[in-house]
Amino acid sequence: MTQYLETTRLLLRPVVAEDAPAVQEQFPDWRIVEFLNPLIPWPYPADGAETFIRNVVLPRMASGAAWHWSIRLKSAPDRLVGVISLQDGEKDNRGFWLNPDLWGQGLMSEACDTVTAFWFKVLGKPVLRVPKAVGNIASRRISEKTGMRVIWRGERDFVSGRHLTEIWEITREEWQALRGA
Repeated sequence: MTQYLETTRLLLRPVVAEDAPAVQEQFPDWRIVEFLNPLIPWPYPADGAETFIRNVVLPRMASGAAWHWSIRLKSAPDRLVGVISLQDGEKDNRGFWLNPDLWGQGLMSEACDTVTAFWFKVLGKPVLRVPKAVGNIASRRISEKTGMRVIWRGERDFVSGRHLTEIWEITREEWQALRGA
């Protein structure tokens, strides 16, 4: 079961079907989707968020294979401004997007810190890995700031095409050492 999480400035609520309109309103923005999974249809269809939440997000959450949270500012708890997710897998365990109007404020770093703690402390996972397009500088900075390191370089496909890619990793032991745990 996906738990409610909280940071200094954010509320992370498990994604529900009723989040689809807010996702649909914000997600189809090239700045958001450019470096995301190539399975995301582009142009984004009018029912894209509803279909994805209904057919992928909710079933995977129910099965315990993934954990998806809507990101909301504590100052505006009724307004979804992004999504952050964790999923079981060998090479891709965390993904996120945030409304570009809120970029550069450290909000995604805050959300990442909290869900990474959930990954290691609550779920007891041994390692967290995330793929990043090398051109996605802001996303790479988040990995750097949180103590992750590059373990693989190659090419992968994204919505915007094929890009030089890195897989970043941090083990539970490395994460604990960085936090003095």
